[in-house]
Amino acid sequence: MAFGTLDGDDDEVMSEINMTPLVDVMLVLLIIFIITIPVINHAVKIDLPRATNTPNDPKPQSINVSIDASGKVFWNQVEVDQAKLESNIALAAQQQPQPELHLRADREVRYERVAEVMAAAQHGGLGKIGFITEPRH
Repeated sequence: MAFGTLDGDDDEVMSEINMTPLVDVMLVLLIIFIITIPVINHAVKIDLPRATNTPNDPKPQSINVSIDASGKVFWNQVEVDQAKLESNIALAAQQQPQPELHLRADREVRYERVAEVMAAAQHGGLGKIGFITEPRH
């Protein structure tokens, strides 16, 4: 299919395509899709069950246990001894849902002290222990 000019005296071929018919076809297709999509979504009639909206269980508070370089243990920023730590863990383990224990230990503290706190958490019944660290740069 060749495109020519209206003068008739030039036998040059036009290199431009008339975009108007293409745009018209695209607009018609767009209108057809806009009309048919809502019909397709609701084509099958079903009776959906009704559900009640139940509130989600509140996320339990986390417990922050810190161990400084000298080996002192802090329960939510309050210094505690081993007996108080174990009683706090036992009380926290009885809560429903059980809170997470976030353990922050100084890099200079002996691992033995960290293991003692972890063992106290395990014996007290806490099941979730997370270690808090600083990301490397």
